[in-house]
Amino acid sequence: MTSLRKLASHLGLSITTVSRALDGYADVAVATRERVEQAAKAMGYRPNPAARRLRRGVGETVAFVLPTDPGHFHEPVFSELLVTVGEELARHEHDLMLLAARPGKDEMAVYHRLVEGRRADAFIIVRTRHQDERIAYLMAKGVPFVCHGRTDTAEPYAFIDGDGEEGFHSLTQRLVARGHRRIAFLSAPTHLTFAGLRLAGWRRAMQAADLAADIVEEAEPTEEGGFALAHRVLDSHARPTALICATDRMAIGAIRAAADRGLTVGSDIAITGHDNIPAASYCQPSLTTMELPTRLIGARLADMVLARLGGADLRDLTEIHGLVQMPRGSSGETNLEGVVRTADAQEAVFEVTEGRKT
Repeated sequence: MTSLRKLASHLGLSITTVSRALDGYADVAVATRERVEQAAKAMGYRPNPAARRLRRGVGETVAFVLPTDPGHFHEPVFSELLVTVGEELARHEHDLMLLAARPGKDEMAVYHRLVEGRRADAFIIVRTRHQDERIAYLMAKGVPFVCHGRTDTAEPYAFIDGDGEEGFHSLTQRLVARGHRRIAFLSAPTHLTFAGLRLAGWRRAMQAADLAADIVEEAEPTEEGGFALAHRVLDSHARPTALICATDRMAIGAIRAAADRGLTVGSDIAITGHDNIPAASYCQPSLTTMELPTRLIGARLADMVLARLGGADLRDLTEIHGLVQMPRGSSGETNLEGVVRTADAQEAVFEVTEGRKT
């Protein structure tokens, strides 16, 4: 690829003159500007948007690509997160670009377009996978990124995550202490790292209590997914007394399925989720859940992206936060006041620089 220096040398002009001509400055003669633009086109020169923005005092652009159908930006778990990230980046005169793409080929096509077209200077990656093509690609290209979640790569990378394994272990222990012996786990697809971690926490608590950890079903982390899985396990000959769902959206679907069976949620069956989306408070009964405090995490994600753009050491940008447990009526825990904090909730931050496990 032709560099600015090569273009300037070819034209016999200074780099500054060529740069200002391409940036459209009025102090460059029209004839010179046209000559520079024609040569740039002929030589295949493509300006670096990040460098151009830096020269002109304009902030950089951070891309947030939701792994979902194009145009579907309604994922509630990310709504407040995006608001916080956007506000923090705006304070530093940086822009947040939001896109959506189906996981797989469509999604990677978006990443290729943004990177190769130099339309984004950094990325925030969500719904990380054990083997994540997005992360491998950005690493290979040397593009800054921060993950909301973890992956299996042995290479250092910047991430922030909740301690899902410990959160679901603590929740399961609570349900066991309340007398539940058949506890099913309704999982998101286990190629997603968060799903594997949450499943591991449930399984560890069940095994420690010497209980069977054999009722596991998997579907997309949506209301439809939770509804279908709950119907499936509630139709079994030995019906569970509790359903632990990987996400709140799955739990909301499971509540509807329990109602279809004539079961009273909170007494006949306990149902729990994760995320503390707004709808969790308005279910009937309200949903027992847990959360990684959204505004805290949004602010930290923005700080980490800014640090990566500034060249910060990756080893200083790895955090795992404890989860805030919220016992409510759907698990029959309305007698509990306030919240239960797992590993001191947001005060618990662990540096992870090697030996990442899922």
